[in-house]
Amino acid sequence: MKDLADVEALTNARERALTAHKLIDDHQLAIAELSRIRRSALEELLSDNMTQAQLAEMLDMSRSRVSQLLSAGTRPERAFLGAGRITMAIGGKFEVGRSDPGAVLSAEAFTAYEVLAETARAVGLDAAYEVVPPPGHVHLNRPNLIVLTNPRLLPFLSQVMEADPHLRYVEDRNGWFIKEPDTGKEYRSPRDSGECADYGYLGRLPRPDGKGSFLYIAGTHAQGTLGTARYVADNLPELHRELKTRRFSTVILCRYSENDRLQITSTERVTPLFRHEG
Repeated sequence: MKDLADVEALTNARERALTAHKLIDDHQLAIAELSRIRRSALEELLSDNMTQAQLAEMLDMSRSRVSQLLSAGTRPERAFLGAGRITMAIGGKFEVGRSDPGAVLSAEAFTAYEVLAETARAVGLDAAYEVVPPPGHVHLNRPNLIVLTNPRLLPFLSQVMEADPHLRYVEDRNGWFIKEPDTGKEYRSPRDSGECADYGYLGRLPRPDGKGSFLYIAGTHAQGTLGTARYVADNLPELHRELKTRRFSTVILCRYSENDRLQITSTERVTPLFRHEG
């Protein structure tokens, strides 16, 4: 990164302005993330029974300043979603009955995006979505990525899920379902039996390039994707406190209204938060 003297030495005014502008943006983002990390660490120390007075002494600042740091700035739980502008990749289907069909999203998948985008904005993050058309070749090697939709539409994800030692989406003659490979326990969607309920997978999986991870939210059916997104929105601080940005997975049971498939009536976690990294 250029230092101040390098920028000031640029003779072209246009280049100097653009370089300074970019560096300001980069530094502001870094300051925001460092502030979040500091606040998260201070809150962790408080939970370990340190007092604000002890924190003030440790940081060589006043107690009132410590109190300000704990009540202002970037909310730590945003790190669970990402550290910058979030991209949500959503599996789409081709439109039926058209000679030139384009890929479209289900109402549930788009509503799941809206739920998560609103949550992201509440903690200071921007979000955008992209439709992944059939056959579902989604680009996973990028930061701040959330993937929505199960392996029925995004087949490559069933291979990536093999990095999860605790849960998988698998398929048999009766359709897709979540399975614990070690115990053989199965989570088959209640929707397949006529109930207004579905299971969803929530996990953080490794990128294929080994340079990070992405958040994966996938219902067995579309309602499970929406319900799991709602679970994340409703439990974001707790999820961050328990997991930070470490790899994990869990199963969410989602119930929805019989009269409105977009209305999630309840969500609950039905497995432990399986840690993948000890």
